[in-house]
Parts: sequence; C-alpha cells; structure tokens
Amino acid sequence: METKKLKKILKEFGDKVQFEYNLKKRNWFNIGGTSKVFYTADDLKELVRFLKTLQNQEKIFILGAGSNTLITDKMFDGIVIKLGKNFKNISLLGKDVLIAGSGVLDKSLSDFALQNDLSEFEFLSCIPGTIGGGIRMNAGCFEKEFKDILLSIQAIDKFGNVITIPRDKINFDYRTSNLSEDLIFLSASFKGKKTDAKTISQEVKKLRIKKEMNQPTMIKTSGSTFKNPIYQTNKKVWELIKESVPLDLKFGDASISQKHCNFFVNNGNASFEDMSKLIDFVTKKVLEKTGINLEKEIKILK
Repeated sequence: METKKLKKILKEFGDKVQFEYNLKKRNWFNIGGTSKVFYTADDLKELVRFLKTLQNQEKIFILGAGSNTLITDKMFDGIVIKLGKNFKNISLLGKDVLIAGSGVLDKSLSDFALQNDLSEFEFLSCIPGTIGGGIRMNAGCFEKEFKDILLSIQAIDKFGNVITIPRDKINFDYRTSNLSEDLIFLSASFKGKKTDAKTISQEVKKLRIKKEMNQPTMIKTSGSTFKNPIYQTNKKVWELIKESVPLDLKFGDASISQKHCNFFVNNGNASFEDMSKLIDFVTKKVLEKTGINLEKEIKILK
C-alpha cells in the first residue's frame, strides 16, 4: 500500500503510528534502518481496530525486546508493531498459574514467580526476550523450554480475530512450533509449582552465574546466532564453529565473540551487510568442514 494511502487510513491512531521510523535503537545488535510504519498498540481493543483497518494488506513484524533480531539497513516495507503497556501485565490465577502478557520480559515473569513462591520459571531469568518471542521460538536454556510450563495462548490473527489455543493443540519442537506465523501472541498462561522462595532464589542465582561464565554480556550481540543441530550431531553449534572458522574473523565491525562463538558481535558500527556476511561465511565453512547445514536462531527482518 502506498504511504500516502496508509497515512490516510491510519490517521485515527494519531501519534501511535510513526512513518519512516528508525529501528536501530530498538534491537540489541544496534543495527538497522527504518520501517515504513511503526505502531505502538496500547491495548487489545485498539490492536483489533488497527488490524481490521489494515485488512492484511501489509507485511507485519512484531518487535519484542529486539534481543534476537537482525534488521536490514534499508527500509522495511511493512509495519512493525510494538505491544504497549497493557500487554505487560502479570497476574496470579489460583495457587500456581501465572498469566502474562506477551510484552512481559522473561526475567520479569521469573521474578514474579519467585515473589509468589512458584518454581519452574527459574530458567526464564537467563533469557533476554519477551513472552511473545519465547512462545514463537519455544525459547529455552539449561534443559528447559517454554513448552514445559505453557498451558494456553491467547492470540490474534491479522484480520483482528482473537483465539485461544490450549497447549495440547500445539506441536513444539526445538526452537520452533506449528503455530502460524500469521498469529500475533497476546498473552499466555503458565503452570508453576509451589516451592519455598529460598530454593527458587538459589536456583536462579546458580543459573545466572552459569550464564555469565559462558556467555558475553554488556555488548552489542543478539544471543545465539544458530540453533544447535540436535538431529544431525551430538556436538553443540559452538563446537562446530570453533573447528571450522578462525575465531578472529571479522567483516567490518562484525565479529565472533571470544567468550562464546555462537554469539556474533557488533563492535561499533557494523552494518546489516557486515553481519549478514559473517553469518553466511560461518554457515558455508561449517557446511564444508562438517557437512552440517546450520539453521539460524536469530530472526532477520529485511
């Protein structure tokens, strides 16, 4: 749809809709150009109205914390949606069920669970994304994944229809599921287990220490670049990269982390092209050396 027409039909949403919005500061890589439209949805009612106005005539990308996203330096010819404050609520249902909006940070849900003496959420303290992103990719770490605690999902399609999907209707696999890419996740319910706060706190501390020992922090990175090829080899992806590629490899300001070689780093002003070249080069060299074709874990918006 032409920008002129979009401006006309989206006028009712006021300053919640921004055109040619700079996405560079909206992702952990600190890489990216603009989106044709950037829309912040404050609540479900408004989001439904927005989607019904669009009638699925535009590409849509839901941006969470931006912790596993690489964005083109060119304009994204579509609409980036950010879920606002009313998608960031957490509540306790009964004794052991938590309901969280999809804009809630994983760590925030882990903290809330601790405050309510509920275990099973400790691993979320080590995942730097949102609930919506975690569901989309069945995120996990330290032998635990979203599928292990999920009860149901509330979602909306691109025509504004709201649906609820129970856990037993979803086929989860490693970092993926059969959930349609056209669904926007709104909230989810999770099952915890009553445990004393001290035990939970100790487990969170143990996992965070383990993470900080093995993964880079406080730098421009986007977490794990590739999925572990669990159906092809017992080796972790970092082992395959280490034996296939010189770890001092650089394309512009894009390089491989010396602390964990499945983490790629923007050392200053890396471009989308720099990072893409690094990803493609590593993919090619690992395939040549090991015969394994790596699958990207990060989401690429272009």
